[in-house]
Amino acid sequence: MAAPKQAAKQTATADTIIRDVKAKMFAPVYYLMGAETYYIDLIANAIVENALMPEECDFNLTVLYGPDTTAAQVVDVARRYPMMSDRQVVMVKEAQNLKHLEPLEAYLKQPQASTVLVLCHKNGTIDRRKKVAQMIEQKGVLFESKQLKDRDLIPFIEKYLMQRGATIDLKSQQIIADSIGADLNRLVGELDKLLIALSSDDKRVTPALVEKQIGVSKDFNVFELKDAIANRNVFKANQIIKYFNDNPKSVNFFYLVPFLFAYFQNLMIAYYCPQKNNPDALAAWLDLKFSWSTKEYLSGMRNYSGVKVMQIISKIREIDAKGKGLDNPSTSTGELLKELIFFIMH
Repeated sequence: MAAPKQAAKQTATADTIIRDVKAKMFAPVYYLMGAETYYIDLIANAIVENALMPEECDFNLTVLYGPDTTAAQVVDVARRYPMMSDRQVVMVKEAQNLKHLEPLEAYLKQPQASTVLVLCHKNGTIDRRKKVAQMIEQKGVLFESKQLKDRDLIPFIEKYLMQRGATIDLKSQQIIADSIGADLNRLVGELDKLLIALSSDDKRVTPALVEKQIGVSKDFNVFELKDAIANRNVFKANQIIKYFNDNPKSVNFFYLVPFLFAYFQNLMIAYYCPQKNNPDALAAWLDLKFSWSTKEYLSGMRNYSGVKVMQIISKIREIDAKGKGLDNPSTSTGELLKELIFFIMH
């Protein structure tokens, strides 16, 4: 029986791991951990799909659960030989619940060549100082799936759609990123809905399509509100707030208030940039991916003084507290948003 190819040692990223498994280069052990569960599932599924043919899964794919098994039992399964296949995959979900890891440490000294052991640890990480973690990193792949920063969402959206033959304009990307946020499982689900809705002869994702399929208005959304605020467009800002008030499901108060806080917090930081009128320098100062992202901050600095921004940040904190019921027995979140926007714009 031919021994499986092994992946070359490298800094593990989701892309490099998946590239290697598609090339049939498998590490003997993978420990997939972190706060972003999307990449853990993506890599685990890619390993199974590329290590085994569909007809081989019945006998050569074993799924175990950390709370219901022991490290010794995992090792016993991992030491088995595959049936009518070059390899077997042993998947351990909720691996953080495995106790007494000494048998696993002993296994990792000489792992079974025909076994691909995959340990999944969601919403947390293993202590890298532990012996078992160091052995996994030495013998296989120790991968941490970190949550994407807001600045990385637009590149993720563009890349995801491009890999599937679709294009998307900047406004649509921004609407999706601002309305859905960094929950990649939800984000990918919404992007897949857009892909399904595209016609075979037109693969462009537009604001109109986003509005129809995801339910985010192309004209009345948090991105347009931020733009209206940055440019101190009172009429447009009030139009959007009225739309939010008339359509409560269009925006979540507890998303919008932190969203506005983040903008004004960054705007305050922008004032301290040594070259605040230089888009490239300002983008680097604010840790933004692209210089065009500074447009709303350049507009904001023209329309608001530093003192006014400090007052707005204080007001946002007050409105946030009232929205959570502090010193507010009866005012609705819709009225609180109207009060906040009036304060910002005047």
